[in-house]
Amino acid sequence: MSDAIAPHEAAALPEGFLEAVGANPDRCGEIEAYRLMLAAANAQMNLVGASTLGDFWRRHFIDSAQLAWFAPAARVWADLGSGAGLPGIILAILMKDRAGGRVHLVESMAKRARFLSDVAAALDLPVTLHNARAESLKLTVEVVTARACAPLTRLLEFAEPYMARGARGLFLKGRGVDAEIADARAVWRFNAEKRASLSDSHGRVLLVTELARAERR
Repeated sequence: MSDAIAPHEAAALPEGFLEAVGANPDRCGEIEAYRLMLAAANAQMNLVGASTLGDFWRRHFIDSAQLAWFAPAARVWADLGSGAGLPGIILAILMKDRAGGRVHLVESMAKRARFLSDVAAALDLPVTLHNARAESLKLTVEVVTARACAPLTRLLEFAEPYMARGARGLFLKGRGVDAEIADARAVWRFNAEKRASLSDSHGRVLLVTELARAERR
């Protein structure tokens, strides 16, 4: 993973950011199609905050797509609690330009899983959908990710089966990340690196490796 941060000027426009992460700018049409599908579905079910759709490119596209910058070589991902498909659907759109690219969308709620299936089919995305609880699956992936899924202590429980098979965790977190890390260390041993988010000055991208249960005292 590169230590460099993609310049904010590249993130200002979708085309610039796609180029920065090595994706074809033609993907913009698919991202816009997803935005419209998300807005339509959001009127029927609570997928994202309605007020965030007006700032879709920063709040949802850049927030999700930046993960491709932090893990440029990764081809196979799992998005836990995928919900609206963030970051998983955005990553899957980017994966269309990568040989062997695939995103496993893991969503336990049937209604949301149907939405994800519809989007994946409409956009012909390299996606495998799992309508199941994250911790019940045994998938081999390179990166396991999640956004707004659960506090870190619980999220690591979901991610542990994937990380035990060699995945690293790359999680989108907010301003409370330090407290979440401290709480999680009561249950887990792990290495954690925080990177500044491109979409939110208070946000962090959290890289987690070497996960194991903490020894009981």
